[in-house]
Amino acid sequence: MHSLYDIRIGTLVDGRGPDVPARLRALLPLGFESFSITYWQDLGEVDLARQAEEVRGALATSTAVISSLAVFGNPLERDDQAAATRAAWAAAIRHAHDFGCDVVGGFAGRLRGLPLPDSIPRFVEIFAPLAELAAKHGVRLAFENCAMGGTWASGDWNIAHNPDAWELMFAALPAAHVGLEWEPCHQLVQLIDAFPQLDAWHQRIFHVHGKDASIDRHRLARHGFAGKREWSWHRTPGFGDSDWTAIISRLRQVDWKGSIDIEGWHDPVYRDELEMNGQVQALRHLQQCRGGIAPVLVPKG
Repeated sequence: MHSLYDIRIGTLVDGRGPDVPARLRALLPLGFESFSITYWQDLGEVDLARQAEEVRGALATSTAVISSLAVFGNPLERDDQAAATRAAWAAAIRHAHDFGCDVVGGFAGRLRGLPLPDSIPRFVEIFAPLAELAAKHGVRLAFENCAMGGTWASGDWNIAHNPDAWELMFAALPAAHVGLEWEPCHQLVQLIDAFPQLDAWHQRIFHVHGKDASIDRHRLARHGFAGKREWSWHRTPGFGDSDWTAIISRLRQVDWKGSIDIEGWHDPVYRDELEMNGQVQALRHLQQCRGGIAPVLVPKG
């Protein structure tokens, strides 16, 4: 039996930002159904056990959930910051169920300035033990597909940004609970079609970021991808080129269940004072694309 709640629509919340519980309480009346709590590079001063308790309290009278935790840093390097990033991954894995979720996401990391395949041995060295820890705690690991400006030849942050890389990663670390935090935006800006990926990789997609892109194909055709003119922009869903009705339909066809959490703060138009206008419009758009709006603030009990 299927329901609208098989695919929830939510948003990202900065776990290192001020007063996360208050932020959640402010977002709930807008209709968000799930939240992905994110940490940039490390946890800073955050005590995850305490934060989880506060978050549970903030959501206690709603049906909204925490979909995932995510750590965005480069865990493959050998400096203190990379060590802190690795520690944050491990802590998030241990505490995910305290938040009521079983997905921990983030960047796979990269050996800076080297061709992508050169990072695979280090990727396995770092993530094989984390995958073992995740299995022990019943957690799935999900790598975001953002290139962070990198290519196959070189980059600074993340190897998990295209299907060729995924084939190398999952061949080297084939555990079924290691997969993707996928979004169509990062495929569009690489001129990759999202739908063959959904067919081939849907079993590895554990979490979806609600972010889109716009491609100016006339400018691209006239000036090329390496010219001085911008030809692509990251967009909030509903303002970009992706057919979210088709994407969600394809996900439903393969019986995918999970959350699509809006990754805001990138849109060139709906930003600053218009940020939440854009996010709420994206929420409504994605809810309609998945088949309607489900009530989210039904009191428990």
